[in-house]
Amino acid sequence: MTAHAGVLQGRDLNSDGTFDAYYDTTLDITWLADANYAGSKMTWNDARTWASSLNIYGYTGWRLPTMRDTGATGTESCNKIYNGTFCGYNVDTVGTDGTIYSELASMFYDTLGNLAIYDTNGKEQDGWGLKNTGPFTNLQADAYWFGLIYTPDGDNSWDFNFRDGFQYAHNQSELKYAWAVRSGDITPVPIPATAWLFGSGLIGLLGALRFKR
Repeated sequence: MTAHAGVLQGRDLNSDGTFDAYYDTTLDITWLADANYAGSKMTWNDARTWASSLNIYGYTGWRLPTMRDTGATGTESCNKIYNGTFCGYNVDTVGTDGTIYSELASMFYDTLGNLAIYDTNGKEQDGWGLKNTGPFTNLQADAYWFGLIYTPDGDNSWDFNFRDGFQYAHNQSELKYAWAVRSGDITPVPIPATAWLFGSGLIGLLGALRFKR
């Protein structure tokens, strides 16, 4: 398994010398640099509306992060487990074939190298939680909405908790944070020397990429 040095590349969207977004070379999406750009928690419907209506220096097409239900049928009830699949702790992030299973979990585990409160055997582990926020500002140790409805119950939607690494579904009326992303890269050519952690001594902070079993 490989740590992904330089997975985030800064993007200066208004040419003011600061990075407004980061391109994720593993997921092929662009994250807003401010992980709480909205400023407050929102219901799921409000979060989706907010993200889709964003216009950041002329760049539109923003959305909430997404994930995939990796259950055999895609509609089965979610079981809280500790190792792999689509629900619980230490969930699948990116498959061996490059399939993306969870954009938020990939950020938490793979890119930032954080640990869930429980290891894959269900035991609490040292150093768990949001210890590394990378180059982002206002990344909350709390739950963030995915843009995906929980199939068995249309009143619930998926979320990922950056406090303890828990991926689950909750009622859409609950208030959670929203982090806007955009498919693909905003600019075709990376700005020189903007790859975060590329070749630095901080590579050890990165988590090993979890492959789908």
